[in-house]
Amino acid sequence: MDKIILSEMDANFKNEIAAQPGAEHIQRCFTCGTCTAACPVAEVNDDYDPRKIIRMCILGMKKEVLSSDILWMCSRCYTCYALCPQGVKFSDVLDVLRGMAIKEGYVPKEQYKDAKELDKFVQELRCEIINQKLHPEGDHEKKVKEMIEKELKVTWKK
Repeated sequence: MDKIILSEMDANFKNEIAAQPGAEHIQRCFTCGTCTAACPVAEVNDDYDPRKIIRMCILGMKKEVLSSDILWMCSRCYTCYALCPQGVKFSDVLDVLRGMAIKEGYVPKEQYKDAKELDKFVQELRCEIINQKLHPEGDHEKKVKEMIEKELKVTWKK
């Protein structure tokens, strides 16, 4: 990791974020790690750490945060939101950061729409797989395969 030179950071970044609805409490974070410990994405992706993202925001690492692919990894399960002892609402903070990344030209506008569509697909897929586990007599396996094949075709066309 590169050295962090605080004088080169955007000291107002945390205030810009906190001024947005849903992210008002970002500065309450004391990096307890509850969000990261409960996060299903962090469980499978070592680079994903909600606590680190918040810390980078508070330190003013605007460019590093807004240009990071990690903003788009959240599965929108809201576990962090529910468990945060400080009420930081990390999922909402991520929405704010995604919006800022688009507004400031770090990612194309379509990225947000694509992320929302993917979130919906993942939730539908999860529900179908759970149905397969609960009701193995159904034809869920075929539906799951069809869902995945359809999504791959849509994703690879872009």
